[in-house]
Amino acid sequence: MQPKIMMKKKSVSASKASLVLFLCQMISALDVPLDLSQPPTITQQSPKDYIVDPRENIVIQCEAKGKPPPSFSWTRNGTHFDIDKDAQVTMKPNSGTLVINIMNGGKAEAYEGVYQCTARNERGAAISNNIVIRPSRSPLWTKERLEPNHVREGDSLVLHCRPPVGLPPPIIFWMDNAFQRLPQSERVSQGLNGDLYFSNVQPEDTREDYICYARFNHTQTIQQKQPISVKVFSTKPVTERQPVLLTPTGSTSTKVELRGNVLLLECIAAGLPTPVIRWIKEGGELPANRTFFENFKKTLKIIDVSEADSGNYKCIARNILGSAHHVISVTVKAAPYWITAPRNLVLSPGEDGTLICRANGNPKPNISWLANGVPIAIAPEDPSRKVDGDTIIFSHVQERSSAVYQCNASNEYGYLLANAFVNVLAEPPRILTTTNKLYQVIADSPALLDCAYFGSPKPEIEWFKGVKGSILRGNEYIFHDNGTLEIPVAQKDSTGTYTCVARNELGKIQNEVHLEVKDPTMIIKQPEYKVIQRYGQVSFECIIKHDSTLLPTVIWLKDNDALPDDERFLVGKDNLTIMNVTDKDDGTYTCIVNTTLDSVSASAVLTVVARPNPPFDLELTGQLERSVELSWIPGDENNSPITNFVIEYEDGLHEPGVWHYQTEVPGTQTTVQLKLSPYVNYSFRVIAVNEIGRSQPSEPSEQYLTKSANPDENPSNVQGIGSEPDNLVITWESLKGFQSNGPGLQYKVSWRQKDVDDEWTSVIVANVSKYIVSGTPTFVPYEIKVQALNDLGYAPEPSEVIGHSGEDLPMVAPGNVQVHVINSTLAKVHWDPVPLKTVRGHLQGYKVYYWKVQSLSRRSRRHVEKKILTFRGNKTFGMLPGLEPYSSYKLNVRVVNGKGEGPASPDKVFKTPEGVPSSPSFLKITNPTLDSLTLEWGSPTHPNGILISYILKFQPINNTHELGPLVEIRIPANESSMILKNLNYSTRYKFYFNAQTSVGSGSQITEEAVTIMDEAMASRQVDIATQGWFIGLMCAVALLILILLIVCFIRRNKGGKYPVKEKEDAHADPEIQPMKEDDGTFGEYSDAEDHKPLKKGSRTPSDRTVKKEDSDDSLVDYGEGVNGQFNEDGSFIGQYSGKKEKEPAEGNESSEAPSPVNAMNSFV
Repeated sequence: MQPKIMMKKKSVSASKASLVLFLCQMISALDVPLDLSQPPTITQQSPKDYIVDPRENIVIQCEAKGKPPPSFSWTRNGTHFDIDKDAQVTMKPNSGTLVINIMNGGKAEAYEGVYQCTARNERGAAISNNIVIRPSRSPLWTKERLEPNHVREGDSLVLHCRPPVGLPPPIIFWMDNAFQRLPQSERVSQGLNGDLYFSNVQPEDTREDYICYARFNHTQTIQQKQPISVKVFSTKPVTERQPVLLTPTGSTSTKVELRGNVLLLECIAAGLPTPVIRWIKEGGELPANRTFFENFKKTLKIIDVSEADSGNYKCIARNILGSAHHVISVTVKAAPYWITAPRNLVLSPGEDGTLICRANGNPKPNISWLANGVPIAIAPEDPSRKVDGDTIIFSHVQERSSAVYQCNASNEYGYLLANAFVNVLAEPPRILTTTNKLYQVIADSPALLDCAYFGSPKPEIEWFKGVKGSILRGNEYIFHDNGTLEIPVAQKDSTGTYTCVARNELGKIQNEVHLEVKDPTMIIKQPEYKVIQRYGQVSFECIIKHDSTLLPTVIWLKDNDALPDDERFLVGKDNLTIMNVTDKDDGTYTCIVNTTLDSVSASAVLTVVARPNPPFDLELTGQLERSVELSWIPGDENNSPITNFVIEYEDGLHEPGVWHYQTEVPGTQTTVQLKLSPYVNYSFRVIAVNEIGRSQPSEPSEQYLTKSANPDENPSNVQGIGSEPDNLVITWESLKGFQSNGPGLQYKVSWRQKDVDDEWTSVIVANVSKYIVSGTPTFVPYEIKVQALNDLGYAPEPSEVIGHSGEDLPMVAPGNVQVHVINSTLAKVHWDPVPLKTVRGHLQGYKVYYWKVQSLSRRSRRHVEKKILTFRGNKTFGMLPGLEPYSSYKLNVRVVNGKGEGPASPDKVFKTPEGVPSSPSFLKITNPTLDSLTLEWGSPTHPNGILISYILKFQPINNTHELGPLVEIRIPANESSMILKNLNYSTRYKFYFNAQTSVGSGSQITEEAVTIMDEAMASRQVDIATQGWFIGLMCAVALLILILLIVCFIRRNKGGKYPVKEKEDAHADPEIQPMKEDDGTFGEYSDAEDHKPLKKGSRTPSDRTVKKEDSDDSLVDYGEGVNGQFNEDGSFIGQYSGKKEKEPAEGNESSEAPSPVNAMNSFV
């Protein structure tokens, strides 16, 4: 959906209210203050056509003002009406209003007539309109005998109402004896004259109580016509007829309507099928925004007609057999209406003036003048007055020229009467606006400052701003004739005091008013369009900004009405929250902010969405043996369009209470053709789906039981697999209940041995999905088929599948087993495949069992742990990974089928060659002296061959952690310790130690150690240490070193490099070479010096022992399942079985931190 956000702003005082005030001021500026002499002015009178209730008193109004107060008199039917002679008539005090007492014996009919009121004082006389008094009438229907109407089905009929003539005319409607309005439609409707028209009658129109009622509103009475009887008789076939107009008759008619009234044109047609009415205006368009269609388009209504609406209007009645039309010629006439009505004229002695009376109408009205209620032709002469058609011209008036003049404009459709006085006065200026009045407006809106005045001659008005301001002029101001100063666009700097000065030849007067310009009220955060699910919570914001001197009030509306009185609606300072939203909360919410000067509003639409309501009125049509049409009516979509319908079915015969998916259709579709199966008692239901979710299911449709038939399909997933060497187990998936197509569902199971000229063997079973054939040969193929049947017959011929009888263990072992050793950890095994006939089942692959017999270097046996690798399919070779170097192994091969493993081949012995050894098990450095260190070590846990020697490398580390030259020593393999002499005193050394076989060097372990200090130097240090200054210095140095150690410790724990490591990285051991790819051995050391840096965490532990590194080659996972697997080319992809012996882990090779004395020596 698109978002709906509406905002409107209005400034009450600055625009509409100010304009109303301005208009009121213009009127008041023409009014003479009531403390000055003035002719009478009629202020209130009864309407020209005054229909009264004959049961109540008649009140004829006539109110007027003047100075001195006027006296009143009346005429009735053109002659003086003496109220003093009629006891039933009284005149209200200080008023000309008459009260005729009807309730105490008077009769309204006696006072029918034309009344006119005259208000008179010494300066003139004003008269009222001619007021026509008529009592309302509500006569009874005349007695008449109404014959029953016998009408043939399909014919037209008009029931005449003919109500009695009343005043005013009654309102007509048709009801029955139970006071229920008779239903109307395109076929049956009431005309403008009250008659009831039937375009064609139907049997259901037969009734005896068609009653026409007339309601007279003035008397609040309802009159009833005698009931009319209608009897419709049927004739077959009913004859269709083309349209014929019942009203108006003929092809043309005319209509006259007065300007400003409502034009009603009517066309009602007979015909079968019922005609449809259409309206056009010949030579033009129907007026937009003023045209309406009523009574099922049989009535054309145009409001506020004008002369431009005259013309020919055509109605066209059409059905499938033809059309009929009628043209109504409309003429719009006009009673008189004002172009310029005469206005009161105030003049000073000697001034000139004019009274203008201009009116229009059709035909053009006649203009006539009266003076003080007398035709001006016979009125007393006034030398200052001259009549010129619709204008009276006054020249050099004197006080005696004061009078009231009446202008009468009349034609055949009505008249207009207006009073306008000429008042001759000599008065100095006076300002009628309140002194120091405060005006407040909103910035950027008009400001209207009032200066209502009076004076004769008419004063001149000037405006000033401020105490000593100059006269206001220019385009930024507008000066109105009534004295009002308009500032079209008021700004903040328009604030201030304004002075109005009125002067004429008799004097001068001034008045001050004050203007304040305020900041506009704004909604800076408007409510936004929201879509919310039913029972959710929604909030609309309305954050405002306003002038600090104005107090805003915030009102929330729903659909332009007050919020519901519901505790779920929470109105906060700047928001509206609706809890637990329901469908009724759907609508437009408006935030209105009001101040005394302006009002702003913003609206947003809340759309409440929910899952659709369930469909209803499910109907089954077009029932056939294998299909039916289902139709339904969608439920309310709850503001979220329905995307699709899901149709489900229940089989009341086989699975009552269980609903199954049938199909689904788009949300625009409400019918579907459903395919059916035989012998199913169907019920259907429909579920509507939209973006929110699924509706509740509809009520089930009626049940529909389809006829029985042969099965359409056979069981699926037919298989034949033996469970024993001498049987064949045939299985299938049974048909569901609705698939049986009829009662008595059974299965015909057939089988025969493949490739043997045997007949089919068959059995018929029921209520099972398995059959076991016994006494079969071992693992031979069978052709199998399963056919469904019921009481009506068989399903189509089923397709055949191939199965096998049961498997048995393989009979022979693979032969010619050969082993090719690739390197010290990998071997390749070959074998010859066994004959397929000896497999006696589905060949699944071959298993290789292998195990280590003994290590050749130690000649010691250990627990035999067999490992298994499985090779899928008809493979004849495989790779054995993860072997231990310099060891003796055995293996055998077995063939595998679905039943199990066959016999093993004879054990095959093979040996792995030597490999490189693991690292020595430990390296310990003891007995440090000034120039020597004692080294002890343990042999490798896995020598992987015959050890030929050990290699020791070492190099010094100076005070800046730089590495010195590398020294290498070869040590016989039978040694386990040595004393290293001729070392430098008080020096740290790093040692690298590994073992060798004939294949190459193994992995190394490292260690660091420090020789002790020279004794003489130590004694000098002791002498120095006894000095006080040195003790203080050393304390400071110790504190500094402690801080540095803490910093280094923190950095090392964070994983960063420390300086020694950076130095070591710069001197990597050049003799460490990568493993050769061809045999997996290590390369020879180079002759370059070893500058391998220290590794992080390479110092020895506190017990100065070194754990051996794990030198075992990890077993690359080649096998499959529990044992392992190879690819087609023999490459390893699986895992091998069996537990691998856990070996000691490599030590962390960390050593002790240097002693404080060493640190001190380094510092010195």
